[in-house]
Amino acid sequence: MTRTVDDAALDALFRDARTHFDWRERPVDESLLRAAWDLAKMGPTSANSLPARITFVVSPEAKAKLKPALIPTNVEKTMKAPVTAIIAYDLAFYEKLPELFPHTDARSWFVGKEALIEKTAFRNGSLQGAYFILAARAVGLDCGPMSGFDNGAVDAAFFAGTAIRSNFLCNLGYGDGSKLFARGPRLSFEEACRIE
Repeated sequence: MTRTVDDAALDALFRDARTHFDWRERPVDESLLRAAWDLAKMGPTSANSLPARITFVVSPEAKAKLKPALIPTNVEKTMKAPVTAIIAYDLAFYEKLPELFPHTDARSWFVGKEALIEKTAFRNGSLQGAYFILAARAVGLDCGPMSGFDNGAVDAAFFAGTAIRSNFLCNLGYGDGSKLFARGPRLSFEEACRIE
């Protein structure tokens, strides 16, 4: 079933939504993180592979582990954010395919094919990260997605001994709109798209 969402939803997800850099001192309830994941997991991925893995960095101890991996310009905003989501992907995602895609032996498509595993995990994990940003906005959270960190350091601190690799970070909370810059320009349909 396809239907158009109303203007309020479009504003919340796209037109009025901004990338936040400064945060109010207001905690994020765990129920909102769970609600955002429950929406994000519904987005399409190849063979329902669902390779994204999200670690929510909330405690002072976890923030201290993350801090050394950040470039200097990302430290203050990340330490101030109530939550920082490490959006990652699992290179062993295919081990769950018998459960997630049970009508055929999809696991066999990937076993021993490292390049295909990496490409599938990264692409679909990135898609899920984008779904998560929209889902977080949908449940009332502001987002500050970013690069600008040492992936290897994050992986060593949070995912050592696993097949999980970090992709990008997303600060979450209630942004201080007074600190936002003017919205940057966007490309028009004619500049970015074509119909053949």
